[in-house]
Amino acid sequence: MKKRLLGLLTIAVVVSMMLASCSQNNKPAGSVATAPDSQSEETGNTAPVEITLFAVQESGIDLTTNKFTKFVEEKFNIKFKFDTTPPDGAKEKRQISLASGDYPDAYMLPGYIDQFSQADVLKYGKQGVLVPLNDLIEQYAPNIKAAMEKDADLKAFNTAPDGNIYGLVAYSQCFHCSYPNKMWINTKWLDKLQLEMPKTLEEFKAVLKAFKTQDPNGNGVADEVPLSGSIEDFGVRVMPFLMNGFVYDDDRNYLNLTGGKVESAAMKSEWKEGLSYIKSLYDEGLIDPGAFAQNAEAFKKIGENGDSQILGAGAGMHPAIFINIDAGNKNSADYNPVPPLTGPHGSYATHDGGGVAPGAKFVITNKASEEQQIALIKLVDYMFTQEGQTNGASGMEGIDWRKPKEGEVALGEGVTPQIAMIPAVEGEAPRNAGWSGTAHFYMPKEYRDSFVQGTDIYDSASYERRLYQATLLYQGHEPKELFPLWSIWVDQNEVDEVSILQTNIKSYIEQNALQFITDNKSLEKDWDAYVKGLKDLKIDRYLEILQKAYDASFK
Repeated sequence: MKKRLLGLLTIAVVVSMMLASCSQNNKPAGSVATAPDSQSEETGNTAPVEITLFAVQESGIDLTTNKFTKFVEEKFNIKFKFDTTPPDGAKEKRQISLASGDYPDAYMLPGYIDQFSQADVLKYGKQGVLVPLNDLIEQYAPNIKAAMEKDADLKAFNTAPDGNIYGLVAYSQCFHCSYPNKMWINTKWLDKLQLEMPKTLEEFKAVLKAFKTQDPNGNGVADEVPLSGSIEDFGVRVMPFLMNGFVYDDDRNYLNLTGGKVESAAMKSEWKEGLSYIKSLYDEGLIDPGAFAQNAEAFKKIGENGDSQILGAGAGMHPAIFINIDAGNKNSADYNPVPPLTGPHGSYATHDGGGVAPGAKFVITNKASEEQQIALIKLVDYMFTQEGQTNGASGMEGIDWRKPKEGEVALGEGVTPQIAMIPAVEGEAPRNAGWSGTAHFYMPKEYRDSFVQGTDIYDSASYERRLYQATLLYQGHEPKELFPLWSIWVDQNEVDEVSILQTNIKSYIEQNALQFITDNKSLEKDWDAYVKGLKDLKIDRYLEILQKAYDASFK
């Protein structure tokens, strides 16, 4: 799963290069930094500050010889000693280093591979292993400070219940990521069968029936798969998109917020109605049974079925999950987004706040001296600027990116373009000029919208515009109240308890949903027993803890 998530992020980075924003070091937001002429301009020191940094070394990157490493070592008078780990096993190595006491001066991690959980942050913060960053930010990090003043949710993500900032998240206002549960339909088949884009769940069902029975691929064989998905990774399951016509499905922990009260969607009568509808699709052979069991590779084999297209509709944050979007792929443009479908109780769209994972990707430990702490926070503050984030995550200017040319347009409508990526040349050796996800720190929407994008949405180089336009169809379909599980802090004394409850309850809901859909359990006969099972798993206690955390954070 980690590999798949890394693969998806790589697609997003290569195609759209969604990265950072803000300002020059020690200058107002919006200005662009210029590298100093000497080390002393930043630090005033002559001898480099030696820092041991734990980092994940991603494919194509050598941190020791990296061009961005050399740039910031000179800029901030630092000499890094990297304690590196490959992506596989990164979490285990980090945990072992902490448990042994033989840990570095700081950790800087790609959040999509590994990072400190909120429980980790609280645990090691209380133990004194992690250094509070509040004073360092106040004195030496004007760009971080300005970003937190501008984005209240960024401050909430980073501020523990005791008021301390023990670490920093990777803050990304990824627009297309923030509505992950999209549906993509074969519009070539719609045109061939003279069907309209469905607007309701019943219309969608009728379209799937037509895909199954009317031979839209024209090969004379009933080999069409009307609807498929995967169980691997967030945003690729078929159930949330369909369930959202009945009750809001967050595709994570099945939580609703009504009048400030935390509730379980999976106990409501609307959930039962949604399961009945999905079961009807399954019973009529309109959903690929593999959608409830297969991994991402199996899903993509359906989308990429050689000469004969067989996939009618696919669930996914973006179509590259199940279809190649490379130049020359004749099938890529056939899959276009289905707007949220209206059901008996609405037309919701799953919304998760932009994909920001709670916890911390960057922390300073108590092994770091005051001098090392100051150097580290200045380095990270630089990556809260437009130049610093771009150089760090995308690669150095002139190597991986350049200033826009006249006539080029930005991703966001009415936005002045700021950054244009320099495409890699086929056969070119890795440029090794940036830190990729290790440098993901501050990526607000206005920054991401300022990247140059072409206007042909079916050109693979303009893929981000295709996703942006698709996501506009989903924007505003989230409920007025959302339970922000990603940005609340659970009481430290209840973290372990809620983690166990969460795991058991989530697993129980998903297992039973599958059993109801596939007729291994009866919605009429077994529903009450299912609800009792949730009670037995202490769902009331689970909701009580979350309510307490929500009230503490937002009331």
